[in-house]
Amino acid sequence: METHEFQVQRVSFTSQSPFHEVVSRIGEAIGHPDAVSLRNATARAETYLELSELIRRQVGSSGLMEFARFDLGDVLRKQPSGHIGQSLRLIVGNPLIMRKMVERVPDAGSYAPVTILIDERPDGVHVSYDRMAGYLATYQDSEALAIAQELDAKVEALMQAAVK
Repeated sequence: METHEFQVQRVSFTSQSPFHEVVSRIGEAIGHPDAVSLRNATARAETYLELSELIRRQVGSSGLMEFARFDLGDVLRKQPSGHIGQSLRLIVGNPLIMRKMVERVPDAGSYAPVTILIDERPDGVHVSYDRMAGYLATYQDSEALAIAQELDAKVEALMQAAVK
C-alpha cells in the first residue's frame, strides 16, 4: 500500500453580487458541451489534432468547460436549520490540460476535472477552489506542477472575474 499526503491550498473569493449573477458570470466564460455528444465525438477522433480541435470548439473564453453541476443547496434546503443559502458545485476543466498532467503523473486523473464551489453565506457569495498544484506537488514532477499551476491560474482568473 502506498500513501501520499497533500497540502492543499483553498482559494476563496467573496462577492456581494447575488448568487445567480456570480453563477451566470462563470457560466458565460465556460463551455457547456453536451456530455454524450462530446464523449461520442472524442471516441470518433482519430488523431490528437482532431481531438484538440474538437476540445477547442467546446471550451469557453476561460479555456474551460463544464462537465457537471450539483445543486447542493437543493438538498440542504429540504430540512432547513438556520441560514442555508444556495450552494452549487461545478465540475470544470479542459481534457487537453488533463492529458498533459496525467501523462506526467497518472494520479492527476483523480483530481481533474476540478471543482468550483459557489455558495451563499451571511457575508456574501463565496467562490472556492482547491489548487491542483497542491495535489501534484507531492509527486515531485516539475513539468506536471507547472501545468497544474497554469490550470490554477485559469480557474482563479475565472473566479475573480465572477465575483466583481
